[in-house]
Amino acid sequence: MGTNTQRLVILGAAESGVGAALLGKQQGWDVFVSDGGKIKEQFKETLQQEGIAFEEGTHTEERILSATCIVKSPGISDKVAIIKKVRGAGIEVCSEIEFGYRYKGDSKIIAITGSNGKSTTTKLTYHIMQQAGYDVAMVGNIGYSFARQIAEKPCEWYVMEISSFQLDDIHNFRPDVAVLLNITPDHLDRYDYKFENYVASKFRITMNQTKADHFIVNQDDKVMMDYLATHSIQAKLIYLTMSDNTNTTGGDGGNIRDERLHIQYDGDNVEMSIHELSIKGRHNQYNSMAAGISARIAGVRKEKIRESFASFEGLEHRLEYVATVRGVEFINDSKATNVNSVWFALESMKKPVVLILGGQDKGNDYTEILALVKEKVKAIVCMGVDNAPIHAAFGETVETIVDTARAEDAVHAAYALAENGDVVLLSPACASFDLFKNYEDRGQQFKEAVRDL
Repeated sequence: MGTNTQRLVILGAAESGVGAALLGKQQGWDVFVSDGGKIKEQFKETLQQEGIAFEEGTHTEERILSATCIVKSPGISDKVAIIKKVRGAGIEVCSEIEFGYRYKGDSKIIAITGSNGKSTTTKLTYHIMQQAGYDVAMVGNIGYSFARQIAEKPCEWYVMEISSFQLDDIHNFRPDVAVLLNITPDHLDRYDYKFENYVASKFRITMNQTKADHFIVNQDDKVMMDYLATHSIQAKLIYLTMSDNTNTTGGDGGNIRDERLHIQYDGDNVEMSIHELSIKGRHNQYNSMAAGISARIAGVRKEKIRESFASFEGLEHRLEYVATVRGVEFINDSKATNVNSVWFALESMKKPVVLILGGQDKGNDYTEILALVKEKVKAIVCMGVDNAPIHAAFGETVETIVDTARAEDAVHAAYALAENGDVVLLSPACASFDLFKNYEDRGQQFKEAVRDL
């Protein structure tokens, strides 16, 4: 092996890590994958088929520290010992989206981030562009990793869902269109419990953008507007708002007035009633505006955007209707892993709610949903190992709070508390790792338990 071989070491062998490994091998890197835990069978098979060297259950220091470049999984914190050593050795660390970006060619990127609504907005933007006949892929935190898509089937457009963790290790990554939907406290354990660090991390999506690029922001989000007031952004700013006043240049932007959605870009106006949107709720009106204007910037005709808004099917585990049993409606919002998501869910409920909450609590502040809980929730069913924080937060607001430790028990308890005309809402506000593999597993178990009723 010649000394000039570029050595790529990948830490973490899930979707993004394996994607980076495949692209690295294709581009002639000497690739080594290291995962401190167990590698899932499907990913292990891919690495074996491609003849890519890997290890699991350990990180062998000398093999890692011999890297030219390290791609680390977004889930690995900078506080981990091996990362400290890597940083100390001055080895370049980048995220998988940064690595993929280097090999994207002339393709264009719409990148979507925010504390809530990323997946829905990404999927809707992709749906619009796909319906319009674009050569487009949906990548990032949803579907395939960016790097894997480039390695296996490069496209002209990538619609990408991005988390703050992925943005933490970008250097040159530059989306043509960047979308920042909202910012609420989340994952603060990764940002030294400083909200401003998390905010700065989200805004990294714009750091390499130029005047030729677009940055779509939520004008009604105070945190974002405060940041923009003190930081200069190179990209052309486009605002979304629920109010009439829009401070966009040349009228470009999205707003809602008289229950009609307006999207204006480059002198063209897309307009429709909010009742024609296939996804309901105030938060989905922001998501729809963001997706619609992203598609307009990409050149999609307004008729196509209107059609796609009406035909779009929402996400599984996100305010997903499951069934109605003897007049009680069951809704699966397992993807609500933070308090803000629950706020959105409750805000869109029109019937009395029996709320299923709980799981692995990331230091939640439940005060922001107290008013909505008081107004709409008749009983709470806890579903977690430690439900004390929920009792402490809502003990004085909600008369009935029941503890359960399984999806099946939670569904039975909620059903017993609900009457004809009520809705049982699973919207946990917490991560699922205490009792389930992930939020999908939690949602599946909930749905199965409902169907068994």
